Amino acid sequence: MSSLVSQTLKLKNPKLLLLQNCSSFSDLKIIHAHMIRTHTIFDVFVASRLITLSIDNNLLDYALQVFHQIPNPNLFLFNAFIRGYSGSKNPDQSFHFYIQSQRRRGIFPDNLTYPFVIKACAQLQSLHMGIQAHTQVIKHGFDDDVYVQNSLVHMYATVGDIDSASFIFKSMSSLDVVSWTSMVAGYNKSGDVDSARKLFDKMPEKNLVTWSIMISGYARNNLFEKAIQLYHVLRSEGIRANETVMVSVISSCAHLGAIEEGEKAYDYIRRNKITVNLILGTALVDMYARCGSMDKALRVFEVLPERDALSWTALIAGFAMHGHAEQALKYFSEMMMMNSGVTPRDITFTAVLSACSHRGLVERGMEIFESMKRDYGIEPRLEHYGCVVDLLGRAGKLAEAEKFVLEMPVKPNAPIWGALLGACRTYKNAEIAERVGKILIELLPEHSGYYVLLSNVYALTNKWENVESMRHMMKQRGVKKHPGYTLIEIDGKVHRFTIGDKTHPEIEKIERMWEEILRKIKPAGYTVSTADALFDIDQEEKENAIHRHSEKLAIAYGIMKTKAHLSIRIVKNLRVCEDCHTATKLISKVYERELIVRDRNRFHHFKGGICSCADYW
Repeated sequence: MSSLVSQTLKLKNPKLLLLQNCSSFSDLKIIHAHMIRTHTIFDVFVASRLITLSIDNNLLDYALQVFHQIPNPNLFLFNAFIRGYSGSKNPDQSFHFYIQSQRRRGIFPDNLTYPFVIKACAQLQSLHMGIQAHTQVIKHGFDDDVYVQNSLVHMYATVGDIDSASFIFKSMSSLDVVSWTSMVAGYNKSGDVDSARKLFDKMPEKNLVTWSIMISGYARNNLFEKAIQLYHVLRSEGIRANETVMVSVISSCAHLGAIEEGEKAYDYIRRNKITVNLILGTALVDMYARCGSMDKALRVFEVLPERDALSWTALIAGFAMHGHAEQALKYFSEMMMMNSGVTPRDITFTAVLSACSHRGLVERGMEIFESMKRDYGIEPRLEHYGCVVDLLGRAGKLAEAEKFVLEMPVKPNAPIWGALLGACRTYKNAEIAERVGKILIELLPEHSGYYVLLSNVYALTNKWENVESMRHMMKQRGVKKHPGYTLIEIDGKVHRFTIGDKTHPEIEKIERMWEEILRKIKPAGYTVSTADALFDIDQEEKENAIHRHSEKLAIAYGIMKTKAHLSIRIVKNLRVCEDCHTATKLISKVYERELIVRDRNRFHHFKGGICSCADYW
């Protein structure tokens, strides 16, 4: 370092060259000390370069110390701090420096000042501050500057005022790719994906950021099939996807249960040498877990270059979904080891408590729940209380579960009461179900699921007058049951079936296949279970409705379209009913096929007439 100093002192501008060659914080401090000794720190031009270098390396506190040594800071310095703080953990400090600059004589903001003041408003998600910043922009005459206008569009879109963002966008005389992209992002964030896509299609020029925002917009708004379709359009135009795009694609495959598409996406990642960073790696673990392949999820997890709480949680949650509580607890223990360097998060405990619940491990689950606050300082949230209620309910401890809910230190929400009501259905406890059901219907009078659950409890205990009362109440309040649907991926294409579906181009063949399946599983012991039929309707009508359940159509289609030795994977948006569960077990035995079903609650692996859930779901 001393030889570098002696050489550069001979040059015309040695201080700047020193800063240019600075490679560490210790070197920076030496250069700063040299500037203080030689009084060059009072040269605003040189000092500003020292401050800029500190800010660019996220050394804001150090830069602030230097700033206080300068008697007459200029606009460049104030702008540097406004910029630095706008992207920091304390964006409100940008306003402090903006106000300080306004109090200095002879210092007036320029078009580099406001984009970062406005960015700070967006970071804070503050519409109120954003409007004040916009007022200052107009006051100082920068409302026609394209960079400032782009910042305003982005800010208004980010804080949720899409109308104001659109107004500025439409009034701009010069639009660039940043302007268009900010509006596309804003519409996606507001949930207006159709407007986002119309704007996206009109764009005269798109960059990879724009493509990524549109694809992630579809994924964030649960339009997973459209996200994958747009990814294919991107590739057809010869554009190379990046990590951000691939996270959205992999996530979409996970939600759809589209393992073939997910495998192709992973292959694309490897062929194009896209870095599997922590976020993308976690998405891959989650995708394989949600698609029913824990072996591959574990393989990806084991080769991750680094792991954080989210990647561990994705693996633990995967094992929990598949009912592998022992594996979930094993990896939870590994994560908690001192040398892992990872601190568990609240969602980690949700995952491991869920694993205990699905396996009926009451004592272990309660131990883990108690350890959250005691050992890790994590205050249990409603989700954790819900897991405990589910844990006790699934084990048949209904009175204990109800007592737990009533004594909770926080007010129970609908999902917590719903978990208890579901347990009442499993154990045919109409007494507790009636108390819980009334609370739920009062909490969420428009939610059809709770009427259905309570009605099913009444039906199972032959209380048909109560069933009729539920039906009347639903009709009177205009409550409609959400339709179930099932997804199945065949040759890379996802097919959607709904109850009584007649829209599929091969529906006649599918229905004939289902009739053939019925003929084969009846001699194996299949009889229609109408326990999940909602109301006291004619037995023949019940059977007819149950035979049209979407998973039955999807399974029939899978048997039609896949080779005899291949597994069939389907995804259902609702809980699997008792009849479909029984039928699927027998299909796996008669056809000697593995059927992997992901429903709203968990995975069911059917093989040889047995389900991995042990008929407990």
